[in-house]
Amino acid sequence: MEPVTLTTDRLLLRTVGPDDTDAVYAAAQDPDIQRWTLVPAPYLPEHATGFTERTVPDGWAQGSVFTFGVFLTGGELAGMLALTMRSLGTAEIGFWAAREHRGRGYVTEATLAACRWAFTEVGVDRVEWRAEVGNHASRAVAERAGFTLEGTLRSGLDNKGVRRDCWIGSLLPSDLGLPSTAPYLPARS
Repeated sequence: MEPVTLTTDRLLLRTVGPDDTDAVYAAAQDPDIQRWTLVPAPYLPEHATGFTERTVPDGWAQGSVFTFGVFLTGGELAGMLALTMRSLGTAEIGFWAAREHRGRGYVTEATLAACRWAFTEVGVDRVEWRAEVGNHASRAVAERAGFTLEGTLRSGLDNKGVRRDCWIGSLLPSDLGLPSTAPYLPARS
């Protein structure tokens, strides 16, 4: 799939490339990004180069991971967001915000734009969000974007070689007033 660009009132979501390597590297020096996300720690210049020059374009080309840099309209990198295809009709979202841009709703806005795109253009019927238990900032973004918290998975993720419990939530097309590609029959409570 060819990379796409999405816009919101305040943001430009686009693929990142070699011209963004320095900005990605600088943002990923934040200890919170290294602690709570799957980026390597320490995050070295070669990690940023591999990400912007190989990982991101390969994910788009293979249709396996759709990575968007979250940019302010002035061009500054505010965060990163990726939708990883997990199974037919299901994607998992991951994101981070640059330290200086946290608390302004940018990642929530980007999450909603990317999920709308995935539901309407990619044929996704479920976006899953996972975060290590204790990552309250990520949970707040997911909840503000309308994800339903579904529970805690014991040993549900691996972060740098350590199994950790994680929260899991989901967003469905119907949560955004959009149709699904397949019928959905929820369980009766």
